[in-house]
This record gives sequence, C-alpha cells and structure tokens, in this order.
Amino acid sequence: MTAIDRFTQHLAVPAIVAPMFLISGPDLVVTCCNAGVAASFPALNQRSSEGFAAWMEEIEGRLNPTAAPYGVNLIVHKSNPRLAADLDLVVKHRVPFVISSLGAVKELVDAVHSYGGLVFHDVISRRHAEKAAGAGVDGIIAVCAGAGGHAGVINPFALVAEIRSFFAGQIILSGAISTGRDIAAARLMGADFAYLGTRFIASEESMASDAQKRMTADARAADILYTPAISGVNANFLRPSVVAAGLDPDHLEPHGDLDMQNEAKAWKNVWSAGQGVAGFATIDPAAEICRGLISGYREALQAGARDPYLERT
Repeated sequence: MTAIDRFTQHLAVPAIVAPMFLISGPDLVVTCCNAGVAASFPALNQRSSEGFAAWMEEIEGRLNPTAAPYGVNLIVHKSNPRLAADLDLVVKHRVPFVISSLGAVKELVDAVHSYGGLVFHDVISRRHAEKAAGAGVDGIIAVCAGAGGHAGVINPFALVAEIRSFFAGQIILSGAISTGRDIAAARLMGADFAYLGTRFIASEESMASDAQKRMTADARAADILYTPAISGVNANFLRPSVVAAGLDPDHLEPHGDLDMQNEAKAWKNVWSAGQGVAGFATIDPAAEICRGLISGYREALQAGARDPYLERT
C-alpha cells in the first residue's frame, strides 16, 4: 500500500480541514478525523514544542481505529525558531501528513518521508508550486482567490491547470470551499482533494471566541478584506473585525515583513476568514458539518451522473 493509499483509506470524503492559526486544536481535529474527514492544526498554536507534543499525544489517544488521518502545519520561515525541534517531534510521532508553509525545504520532506509520511505544501502561484515540486513534496495546496488566511489572487481554474501541467502528485484546492457540492466541483476541475478552513471557524469545537464564530457565520463575501497591512503578508480578514479593532479598513497603515513573533498578536485582534463565509450562516458541531460535507458530496456526484448532457452525442 502506498503512502497516498494509506492516507485515503479511511477518508469518507476527499477533503482536508486546514490548519487554522489560533483556531484549530485537538477537539476540532479529533472530531473531524473520527467523522471521516482529514484534519490538521498548526504546531505554533501551542506556545512551546512541549505543548505541541502534548497535543499530538492527546489527539493520537482520542482517535478511533478507523479515523481519517491527522496532520500538522509547520512554518518554514526564518522567524520560526522552533522548526527543527517541532520537526523532530513530527518524526517521533510519525504524523501521517505535514503541511509546510512559507518555504519548501527538501530536508523537511526527506524527514517526513523517512517514516512514510506525506508532505503537502501550500502555494499561491506557479513559481511557488515549481519550487515545491522540486523539493519532492507529495501534494501541492493551491491557495486560490477567496481563501482564508494567507491567500492568493489567482482563479482556481487557472492555478489548478498550471500546476497539473508539470506536477503529477496530489493537488489540494483551497478557496471559498464550504459545502459538499464545492468539494465535488473541486474534484471535477482536476483537484484530488478540497481544503476547507473558514467553515470550521464557526464550529462548536473551534478555539475561536463566540464573538468570532458569530461574526464569521454572519459575514458575506463582501465582508472579506484582502490586505498585507495586518501581518506583513497578503491575507483575507473579516472587515467588521478590522473596524472593531479600531482600524479604518480603507486606510490601513503599511506593515513590515512577516514576523512570527508578532503574528499571534495581530491575528488575535483582527480575525481571518475567506469568501467561503457566503456558503453558511450557522454555528454547528464539527461532526454535523462533516456529515453535511459527506452527504452533499455524494448527492452532487449522483446529480452529475443524471446530467442529461451525458446522454447526448
């Protein structure tokens, strides 16, 4: 059995719950994985490597034998002093998949491959995807227009097509995906998996405050602001949270380069979300969200099989 076969063995739907900064924790990851949806969390959601290890131990102890795989996000950036220590812990725990961000490094890929794990790297452009492919990653996450967090601006049709033109591995599509029908659409356009984050901010198990969950559920696509002024890198944020933080969303002061030491402070006060807020309006248990994704995906595929155009010559 190949590594990707092991990854998909217990998936109920081709989807991955994204690792959300200050949002994803053991409760969300375990609930989604036990419901058949792969889920992940950022190592930096814990303040120390010791805390990171404790979370992995907790997750591993709570997963069902037939649970979908869990993964962690590692920031490959000069301002992250914990990378080496956290990577050692990932290898020790044999984490099924790792999502690398802000740098594709062959040494990280080799370390994860040493025990049979998978590495998915997030990109916003063809140039970044080519570098990731050169580093030997197993999958490329195409972070397209409308995605939450550090998003890109390229249309998903264009970015998926460009990546597929030179990359034979797994493509994971990110950007405004909130429903099972969206997941089916991602598959039909050539992606292997869909990547969801924003929908799970408004879940009961997320670490977001009640106010953030409610603002996310109440938001619409027009409420999403794309700017580098909050953290130093272009990202999507909830415009109402910018206003609530005492800032003018139309006249934000330029920010310096990305600094992981200041990232938590910035994102704690100004909340990120993607244009996928348009696809839901409620705060729900994560297991219920997962069930909806699974049933919606299957219904979409069944409806497609009945498409009258399939019978035309």
